[in-house]
Amino acid sequence: MPFQSSGSTRRGGDGRLTTALDPQDQGPQDACGVFGVWAPGEDVAKLTYFGLYALQHRGQESAGIAVSNGRQILVYKDMGLVSQVFDETTLDSLKGHLAIGHSRYSTTGASTWENAQPTFRPTPDGSIALGHNGNLINTHELREAVAALPDPDGELDLQRPAETATNDTSLVTALMAHHPDSTLEARALEVLPMLRGAFCFVWMNEDTLYAARDPQGIRPLVLGRLDRGWVVASEDAALATIGASVVREVEPGEMIVIDGDGLRSHTFAEPERKGCVFEYVYLARPDAKIAGRSVHEARVEMGRELARQFPVDADMVMPVPESGTPAASGYAEESGIPFGQGFVKNAYVGRTFIQPSQTLRQLGLRLKLNALEHMIRGKKLVVVDDSIVRGNTQRAQVRMLREAGALEVHVRISSPPVKWPCFYGIDFATRAELIANGLDVDEIAASVGADSLGYISLEGMVASTGQDRSSLCTACFTGDYPVELPDESLLGKHLLEASLSSPTLGRALPVLNNP
Repeated sequence: MPFQSSGSTRRGGDGRLTTALDPQDQGPQDACGVFGVWAPGEDVAKLTYFGLYALQHRGQESAGIAVSNGRQILVYKDMGLVSQVFDETTLDSLKGHLAIGHSRYSTTGASTWENAQPTFRPTPDGSIALGHNGNLINTHELREAVAALPDPDGELDLQRPAETATNDTSLVTALMAHHPDSTLEARALEVLPMLRGAFCFVWMNEDTLYAARDPQGIRPLVLGRLDRGWVVASEDAALATIGASVVREVEPGEMIVIDGDGLRSHTFAEPERKGCVFEYVYLARPDAKIAGRSVHEARVEMGRELARQFPVDADMVMPVPESGTPAASGYAEESGIPFGQGFVKNAYVGRTFIQPSQTLRQLGLRLKLNALEHMIRGKKLVVVDDSIVRGNTQRAQVRMLREAGALEVHVRISSPPVKWPCFYGIDFATRAELIANGLDVDEIAASVGADSLGYISLEGMVASTGQDRSSLCTACFTGDYPVELPDESLLGKHLLEASLSSPTLGRALPVLNNP
């Protein structure tokens, strides 16, 4: 069983989960989901399980929960979905008054058990477990900081995370764990200002829950209240799932500490808000609120704006489920064209340990979507989706609609062309694979087989979020990265091509800590 505790470690199997059915045809992959709860007298393991279930869309490769009973931290984690990793018996064995949980998609480090989270580290000063949503861009500096930590007796095994675990989270855990002359709280206030990039952390020792958000607030993190405790989570939908009320967002540059004395807050860096605009476009659940704006309403408004910018004579507006549904409803509302369902999605085809055969790869999209021929035949269609990355998926969708008898297919996209990779927690394709880098809009339309193609403008997308552009990160559309990236001499070869032509990366290219 994949348990980890202060006394022993046993590893479960490792292996990579396929994405949909064709790992070569990936869209933007979600960031991770984090959850933490401090609630004496409650079943914190099950609260965390249901919280992670609500955050499953943010990471489907591995899941884990750490629980403390005040004397010992016990961690259970494994590869797979939340529902695959945990069962009733496992959850019943995780007893305590505080817990953290994590659902992972790997943007840094291999998809193996060693990199599943929460990470765990016992020390002479007490154990620590930590979960991370985001991606750090100064892992080279962090490795050097870990290597420089004193460990005369070899008790802390401080070199191990750099050797066996390949993600930035393990380095942060090692740095946090080393506090021989101070508290974990004080040590965290020393470590957090060292970190650069996007991060939302939840971590714990035997008696205290901690949470922190990077100074730019690139990834979301919210604070909630239970009758007998506190909760932190990546999205407020997870709070609603367990019956917690929303208190507020964790502020950029803020660290929260929750223990028997209550809740206290520290500001470890000046806030420079740059929230990820792609959270509104795709990543977050539609029932989430970010910076006070309903994600669903933002997506509907993007659809309305698409209809204003790119009207077309058509018989039906249809979404690509599920991500295109709110924008499609907005397009239909603004245009007056009837809304209809042209695709049926198989909810049970997703990530799996079973590698697809070549025959299944050739079937491709048809195992995820099926066309409703009676809704499509003889009609001119507006097909609304959230983004185009490589274009492979849209090409297959258009072909399917043509085969079902569509007269015309007009594609509308509720985000601008994606031209730059993300280094803050979203796993886009490399720059060479992004179709918008090599082709203009008309050429992309021809490539995917559409009669016309319209991308929402950057200004229209930003306006739909209700946020000032200055408070949003739009790097994947503009190449304007809000956190300066490291020197290109530190760049891994696998990212060199992805960044060479960025107008904002001339002197500074990113480091990701892949093996």
